[in-house]
Amino acid sequence: MDYFTRLVGTLAVILVVAALIGGGNLLSHFRKDGRSWKYVVLAGLLGGIFGVYGNTSGVELNGAVISVRDIGPMLSGFIGGPLGGLLGGTIAGLHRLTMGGITAHACVVATCCLGTACGFLSDRYRKTLTRPWWAFCVGAAMELFHLGVVLIMVKPFETALDIVKQIIIPFVLINALGFTIMIAMMSYIEKQRTIAAEQIRLQSDLKTATIIQHSLLPPINKTYPGRAEIALAADMDAAKEVGGDFYDFFFVDTDHLAFLIGDVSGKSIPGALFMVRSKQTLQSCIRDLKPLSLAVSTANDNLYAGNEAEMFVTAWIGVLTLSTGELHYINAGHNPPMLLKPDGNIWLKHKSGFVLAGMEGMSYKEDTLFLKPGDRLFLYTDGVTEAEDAAHNLYGDDRLAACLAKAGEKSVEEIIESVSADLALHVKNYAQFDDITMLCLEYKGSSTP
Repeated sequence: MDYFTRLVGTLAVILVVAALIGGGNLLSHFRKDGRSWKYVVLAGLLGGIFGVYGNTSGVELNGAVISVRDIGPMLSGFIGGPLGGLLGGTIAGLHRLTMGGITAHACVVATCCLGTACGFLSDRYRKTLTRPWWAFCVGAAMELFHLGVVLIMVKPFETALDIVKQIIIPFVLINALGFTIMIAMMSYIEKQRTIAAEQIRLQSDLKTATIIQHSLLPPINKTYPGRAEIALAADMDAAKEVGGDFYDFFFVDTDHLAFLIGDVSGKSIPGALFMVRSKQTLQSCIRDLKPLSLAVSTANDNLYAGNEAEMFVTAWIGVLTLSTGELHYINAGHNPPMLLKPDGNIWLKHKSGFVLAGMEGMSYKEDTLFLKPGDRLFLYTDGVTEAEDAAHNLYGDDRLAACLAKAGEKSVEEIIESVSADLALHVKNYAQFDDITMLCLEYKGSSTP
């Protein structure tokens, strides 16, 4: 019973050290370019060291040293292949040889063979070997082989048989169990490292997708839109790396500016992909088709076609005549914008049409109004009014209206900034689950006399 306890204690130490090494970056650093010779040597050295520790912690019985030495070379074979297993077995075996005893030579042969055999099995049946039941059976078979070598090589046979009878059950059971735990532990660490690497790769891809998505939004700078009749500002803050919100503005011709805001039903990558399709489809139809109601109806049918994901998009679309201030607009299931006028703000809560891509053959009512110089139009997605604080209180239409009521003579950029600041004051760093997008346009009047 004493040697059983000591074997278990030695095994526990080996497993803890192996877990620390496997959880670190030592092995993975040398494995990054495949199983290089450096990795094989390192695997052999680690297994050999475990084997040496097993030898020194073993129990002497009738001239034999009973230990968990074999786990080290078997581990070397599992992670380093046949050569790694042979190296680990040679190190542990030669150390065992220096300790002497009637089983010394038999242990050298058995240990080298076990390490090499585990290497071949790992190369050919690695996936099977990672299953606990198979790992236990292989470990037990290896230890039975070891005892068979002892029976063959140790003389007299009666002495060898007596040793084997006394140790066969604890020797096979502990080594096989230790090998099973070792394989399970290494497989788990390897799997977790693979998952972590995949997460890093995914995060890198998402960062790239974020850059690409923002590059698809039209720039606002001194040269674009570059017209004295208008001033524009916009901001999009995605809840995830990429989102489903978007805004757009472009010239239909020299006297007509189209501008819009949209919100796709999906989030993350699926929402971002449908957002790109929606933006491109709307822009193409608005450029090519007149009137605006026909353009939006056609865009709806195009987006509905091939929409296997059954996503939809809400949108508010306007086309402004720069020379007169005449604005034609359509609301396709979107939040009503607010018109900021010197004599008071008003919601454009006209009857909303159906969402885009939700149903084929929909028609959309086109509304018209005339903007006067100094009028500003504030567009937004529901991520603004539905922004939550930690107590799940919504920002709401009333607070947005109160914030915009203070716009005064602020520029479009300052209006966007003031709403963003008020939102931040409301949510107090509470994580949001919806994208937040805003666009503000000011009509300054015709630049021609």
